[in-house]
Amino acid sequence: MGIDPAVPSVARIYDYLLGGTDNFPSDRAAADKLAELTPNIREGVQANRRFLSRAVRFLAENGIRQFLDIGAGLPTQENVHQVALRVAPDSRIVYVDNDPIVLAQGGRLLADDPRSILLDGDLREPEAILSDPRVRAHIDFDKPVALLLLAVLHFIPEDDVAERAVRTLCDRLPSGSGLVINHLSFGDIDDGKLEEGREVYRRTATGSVTPRTRTQILGFFDGFELAEPGLVSTGEWRPEPDEPRIPKLPGIDGFSGVGLRR
Repeated sequence: MGIDPAVPSVARIYDYLLGGTDNFPSDRAAADKLAELTPNIREGVQANRRFLSRAVRFLAENGIRQFLDIGAGLPTQENVHQVALRVAPDSRIVYVDNDPIVLAQGGRLLADDPRSILLDGDLREPEAILSDPRVRAHIDFDKPVALLLLAVLHFIPEDDVAERAVRTLCDRLPSGSGLVINHLSFGDIDDGKLEEGREVYRRTATGSVTPRTRTQILGFFDGFELAEPGLVSTGEWRPEPDEPRIPKLPGIDGFSGVGLRR
């Protein structure tokens, strides 16, 4: 598959932190180092997954039937298609990722589901995603679409590249569409540990990680009306009553929000 097991993968690190098994020793070592630097990282990625589920359910209940998930990651519990199809069985889902294991595992998972497809693509090349004939055959951009950018924008270090990617994609979304973003931000981690964490990510196939301020993240929602409660810490976005809360430990924070295009 063209995979070097000695090089950690962001998708496989995430899988390991969620308790998955699609990972190598290099991924586990990288994840353990991140957990040493940010003790709440496992709870954080679990909160991200619960946010995905709540956000997709919210958009499906508000009538959206098309979902474009870029940087989808490895298939784990509560994928976008599983949540959306429970609410609306006529939903259509496009997953986009460029990790070989994600493409292989996701392809097997979705092989018998014509409503969901997985494509090789890179957020840095939004025009290629939008012009892909398989995307255009699966999604009608004249009807509302939910664009999901979950834990992916912070892997684009250049602000102008990240902003252009979001704007290019959002320019294709008609009225009634939704934008879902989850993004790392600066918590109370000290600069030394932050740099150590960045060094862990530099050794991955993806490269460095770039936390952004809440104001910067809010800028990605330009042209969208934020659904209540707005752009908030991930665990605070419409949590279920029985959901566990992320312990307030030193580490990286994250903001999440859902925008609607009126």
